[in-house]
Amino acid sequence: MSSRWKNTKPLNRNSRDKEDNWKRAPLRLENYSTIYPPTSPTELLYPSIHPTTQVADSIWSEFQPPANCSDRSLARSRGRDEYHRLPLSSSHRSSQLKNCYLPNLRKEVSHWTRPATPSLSLYSARLASKRTTCSVATEPPPSTTEEPEMDLPKEIFLKEYKKPDYLFDSVNLEFQLGEDKTIVTSKIAVSPGTEGTSSPLTLHGRDLKLLSIKVNGKDLKVSEDYMVDSRHLTVSRPPGGTFNLEIVTEIYPQLNTSLEGLYKSTGNFCTQCEAEGFRKITYFQDRPDVMATYTCRIEADKTLYPVLLSNGNLIEQGDLEGGKHYALWEDPFKKPSYLFALVAGQLDCREDSFTTCSGRKVTLRIWTPGQDLAKTAHAMYSLKAAMKWDEEVFGLEYDLDLFNIVVVPDFNMGAMENKSLNIFQSRLVLASPETATDGDYAAILGVVGHEYFHNWTGNRVTCRDWFQLTLKEGLTVFRDQEFSSDLGCRTVKRIADVSKLRTYQFPQDAGPMAHPIRPHSWTIFIPGAEVVRMYKTMFGASGFRKGMDLYFQRHDGQAVTCEDFYAAIQEVPPTPGQPVKEPMFIPIAVGLVDSTGKDMPLTSIYSDGMLQSLTSDGQPVFTTVLQFNKKEEEFIFNNIPEKPVPSLLRGYSAPVRLDSDLTESDLFFLLANDSDEFNRWEAGQVLSRKLMLSLVADFQQQKTLALNPKFVDGLRSILRNTSLDKEFIAKAITLPGQGEIMDMMPVADPDAVHAVRTFIKKELALQLKDDLLSTVTNNRSSEAYTFNHDSMARRALKNTCLAYLASLNEPDTTELAFIEYKSATNMTEQFAALAALSQNPGQVRDDTLLDFYNKWQHDYLVVSKWFALQATSDIPGNVANVQKLLGHPAFDMRNPNKVYSLIGGFCGSPVNFHAKDGSGYKFLGEVVLQLDKINPQVASRMVSAFSRWRRYDESRQALAKAQLEMIVSANGLSENVYEIASKSLAA
Repeated sequence: MSSRWKNTKPLNRNSRDKEDNWKRAPLRLENYSTIYPPTSPTELLYPSIHPTTQVADSIWSEFQPPANCSDRSLARSRGRDEYHRLPLSSSHRSSQLKNCYLPNLRKEVSHWTRPATPSLSLYSARLASKRTTCSVATEPPPSTTEEPEMDLPKEIFLKEYKKPDYLFDSVNLEFQLGEDKTIVTSKIAVSPGTEGTSSPLTLHGRDLKLLSIKVNGKDLKVSEDYMVDSRHLTVSRPPGGTFNLEIVTEIYPQLNTSLEGLYKSTGNFCTQCEAEGFRKITYFQDRPDVMATYTCRIEADKTLYPVLLSNGNLIEQGDLEGGKHYALWEDPFKKPSYLFALVAGQLDCREDSFTTCSGRKVTLRIWTPGQDLAKTAHAMYSLKAAMKWDEEVFGLEYDLDLFNIVVVPDFNMGAMENKSLNIFQSRLVLASPETATDGDYAAILGVVGHEYFHNWTGNRVTCRDWFQLTLKEGLTVFRDQEFSSDLGCRTVKRIADVSKLRTYQFPQDAGPMAHPIRPHSWTIFIPGAEVVRMYKTMFGASGFRKGMDLYFQRHDGQAVTCEDFYAAIQEVPPTPGQPVKEPMFIPIAVGLVDSTGKDMPLTSIYSDGMLQSLTSDGQPVFTTVLQFNKKEEEFIFNNIPEKPVPSLLRGYSAPVRLDSDLTESDLFFLLANDSDEFNRWEAGQVLSRKLMLSLVADFQQQKTLALNPKFVDGLRSILRNTSLDKEFIAKAITLPGQGEIMDMMPVADPDAVHAVRTFIKKELALQLKDDLLSTVTNNRSSEAYTFNHDSMARRALKNTCLAYLASLNEPDTTELAFIEYKSATNMTEQFAALAALSQNPGQVRDDTLLDFYNKWQHDYLVVSKWFALQATSDIPGNVANVQKLLGHPAFDMRNPNKVYSLIGGFCGSPVNFHAKDGSGYKFLGEVVLQLDKINPQVASRMVSAFSRWRRYDESRQALAKAQLEMIVSANGLSENVYEIASKSLAA
């Protein structure tokens, strides 16, 4: 978006002083960006913009998160999708784009099949001065490459969706858990989905041994009555009307290293069924629109498995012969199969209770191995806080008598929202001041909240099919972001969320895995939340809440689509002056700052030739939301006394990349004065990015690097400003990451970007040394650790300054960091000091890392931090150290958290992963093939680090391509890894 400030013909015709232009003249904000005018709410949810493509029906694309992603992702969801057709006005099929980065919107892709994880994305390619058309496609172009023979799933299109021919009304499951095998009996009450249907009943199944199948008590005969293949069981001629289906299968959880379906983790039984894991337990219509009530009876050895858990309420338990016992669970609320859960093992629990707004008492339990029980206090606090917040903010009350959380060390996901039985990876539940950082505490708060919030946005109202995944994940991420913001600092949380969007989402959207927000993968969570946030921005908090209330009122107990959600939101009371709601494409929150740094009062604005009031309850506002729904817009602010500096996109009101004509002076002014702290931070980030790109060009031309004194002074003023939140200061003085800068380059140069960022960091540390030292000293504290914003902000600022100082690698600063390491009384400060010391290779680094491991080797979560710190290091030739760590006794390739920490962490170091000699690529290629034989889902996430190999120079491209070719040609490769690797190779 570009803005121009003009003296125009005065609107006050009675004005006598023609020289007093700014007092009489309106302020014009002209938008020179192309923005398509949406003609229905569908376009807001599924926008599509792509340069130089023709209007057609578009292809959906999907993506696995980068190897260094730490957020949770969904399990396998196969198929290929088509775009929702976008309604467009023919007069706006083509237009000019200038100075605006639009998120998505879409990227042309070739033939593909859906990989292991459902996903969604926004497209952030720069569409500057190009003719554009909205494009949509009905089917993919023919494949241009031959695929190796393998058992690939049938490709599925959204347009092929049809309601199931049969419904499951109730499901009774019986598990006989054994040491060698497990017997599963499912008894299902089946009814026709449509009256008079005579279709075969097709059930999904993987890696199952069928023992028997009965219909209405009668054994069926293979070939004559049913057929079985590697993926399905088909009952050829089901009886008309309702009938009972009984299936007995044998499975082997002890051998299940994929961690999907039912498997064993550290001696305990556990399940993971989202998205298609239930089919590895029994034959079933494993799709989210088949909702049923469930009972689950579990039998197991009482000594080995004293705790037996499943969904719902415990209605019966007792002892059996042979030292066994049983438990019977009942979930009265209908749910899809992906929300089924079972846990059995030796666990202890922390128990508490919560009284709902209607006065009902709910028992809360967090289950974990006994030695970790003391570390669950913060998770319990987080759960109770989430339950209270959901009642107060959304009016949503918990619906059962019991809520369980189970901690599992071996878990592909971060956490899973199974109805009343949430399952979490250990790092997202267990915390103590000695072993967890402030970041860990904040993550636990957010993720516990996220999974609890799914009880309504995902469980009570679920998605009809996996193409609708943004409906539950985007909406729930928005809710957990709001929850964390309300319990902490809203500005700092917004900065963190936007940083994540830019770090993970925008790079994906500029690469071969780009696609719009429906459907599939980890990335569906973040941009989906941004779309929901735009709804709230457009309709206001009150209108958004009314729309949410209507959504739950209409669809409780149903599997629905994104269209159902926006239809409910659209029916909120009309906006004054707008009786018929017209969805807008991008909401831009704007303020105007005067020469003294104060917000100007905004009273009225001319838009489309009409004067519109901006006042609220008769009072002027200081921020307003401009509605862009044409290719070019002009907004004229009335009664503006002087030329202002515009504060654009306040609070990051829309997920776009904005390129404005603000000058360097304007940006320094906003950095020092903007009342919107997000934009104050953003002004500093824009200045940092411009500086880094300029110095990268100098470095590539072998020029001497020099730091702009104004930039140093700007950061010094922020550092000295005692009126600012300390955590905000920490964010504001932190430089953009290397990946963010490389994404802005035509050809990414990791060596140049690393050299420049290192230079700036050390130069800032040198010139701000006295301020940094005093900040470290002034923010020490001898008080016991507390998890609250003020304490976290103090530690964040102190640790950020310490990292700057340690980068100098001078004796006094190294000694300071070592003293902080030895004197720290909590993991936040100790680990930050260790990280500061680890920046510089040498004996001090090696000795301190060894000391840390010796101290914490008994705690596997802390050891994972130790792995990650070394893996992400930018020290030269770090690949050799990472290879050595693969053989470390504490590393286990079967544990996803260890893999993410070490291997995923290494891929997060651009200068080492993209080493010129190809050693980083070779390392990852070999590890992916090894990991694929253990856990294909995790392996597919690792191989996605290759997805943007064409962003680099020709030499690196050749090296990365060779590894991808080696991977796709490997014998016995899983479909998960093949799909990601082959798609990256074909990009």
